[in-house]
Amino acid sequence: MRLRGTRLARGAAVLLRWAAVGAAMLAVAGAFGYVAGWFSPTRLTPDRFMDAFEQANGTHPGFRRNHAKGVCVSGWFESSGSAALLSNAEILQPGRFPLLGRFALAGGMPMQADTPSAVRSLALAVRAPDGVEWRTGMNDIPVFPVNRAESFYEQLVALRSVRATGKPDPKAMQAFLTRHPESARALRLIQARPATSGFADSTYNSLDAFRLVDAGGRSTPVRWAAVPVPPADAQAPAPSPDREGNYLFDDLIGEIHRHPLQWKLMITVGQAEDPTSDATLPWPAERARIDAGTVVIDSITSEDGGPCTDINFDPMVLPPGMAPSDDPLLSARSATYARSFALRAAERREKPPSAVTPEAVGAKVPR
Repeated sequence: MRLRGTRLARGAAVLLRWAAVGAAMLAVAGAFGYVAGWFSPTRLTPDRFMDAFEQANGTHPGFRRNHAKGVCVSGWFESSGSAALLSNAEILQPGRFPLLGRFALAGGMPMQADTPSAVRSLALAVRAPDGVEWRTGMNDIPVFPVNRAESFYEQLVALRSVRATGKPDPKAMQAFLTRHPESARALRLIQARPATSGFADSTYNSLDAFRLVDAGGRSTPVRWAAVPVPPADAQAPAPSPDREGNYLFDDLIGEIHRHPLQWKLMITVGQAEDPTSDATLPWPAERARIDAGTVVIDSITSEDGGPCTDINFDPMVLPPGMAPSDDPLLSARSATYARSFALRAAERREKPPSAVTPEAVGAKVPR
């Protein structure tokens, strides 16, 4: 029991330290929240959930409530056709499909300083010739820190700053982890992920399970990941913690200006015993993986007027041949994204410039 208590205390301390430096909302990676009909009006509503975001992150009109700091990118997906046996989705047939995307940091603080421990995300909207889209939001962590919308809300409440210190109460987070051992377990996996230097050499995981559906209606559980080409060196030293400001974005801008960046879309094929409804649980490492093609990013712009600004990267936007699993976080994420989109659209005139401005993107010329 003493060992377990020590681990819980360490997990709480680490999460609180991230909160203090602005990369706190590790748990907010790929946020999720209210779904109409899930909760009684007296328990949880969309407005209460948005209030919880603002109490944890502050109020920032015109910005996304999560993954608030980001940039727009574009390029294409070069499908290999290797996943076509499992799905009749057009974008998984051989061919090249245009995409718009967004790199961002987890958390609802649009002016947060970049830090080595910040959770990074990559969202994509891939379009087929008939206009049908596939949208996905991925994160550079191996699992979600929670597996239900209710527990995510509890975690947001635990991360609220107390008036006396201006920081979250360590006892509140420790109590949350005690009530949710699945989150304590997931946090240990997240903490152990290999350090990479930035956006370009990070692997981005779907975390939630989905299903691929073939022409005959046969359904296969899958998870996917965007794996950098060349792959990140797991032995590479951790980036220096003394860099500040927008250094992760500055590095990304410079790299894209010099050459296109690439990631392999690797689809992990699940088996009947693999959990599809709990995103805190990893699948066995020995599961078969399919190289479905290459994501290529060759252009980057600020969100201020950029092409991704008005895109809601809803993970439930799926083409025929792809379907959601029974993971309850998928519909919850979809509802939260829609609510966040509606709020920031209404606040458009109040929005200040983003942290990464058009001038900053243009200033990072090729070297």
